[in-house]
Amino acid sequence: MLDTITILAQIAVAASVAFVWILRMHNVKKEFNQFGLSLKVRSFVGFAKTAISTLLVVGIWYPELVFYAAIGMALFMASAQYFHWSAGNPIKQKLPSFILLLLSIFIALSSAEII
Repeated sequence: MLDTITILAQIAVAASVAFVWILRMHNVKKEFNQFGLSLKVRSFVGFAKTAISTLLVVGIWYPELVFYAAIGMALFMASAQYFHWSAGNPIKQKLPSFILLLLSIFIALSSAEII
């Protein structure tokens, strides 16, 4: 049962990242500008999050990839929280990355067989 929940969480995180970085790119551009981050940083973050999301999905068949991908995604989501808090954004802007942070931590712990 836990394996199924973990796989669903992997898919949810990967799909959420894809949704934001493909269909909501206008919001990403606005936020990175608000945070004072460059196009190079935004491009790196987009590439890295897309690659990590891909690893989370591939990890369904190759579980040894999941822990590292989940830790990587958790670090990006913790960074997103830092920038949202620093910018004084409202809770509705902080909540998505917080939920993805919690899911990424859950995935990492589950894949490490800690929980």
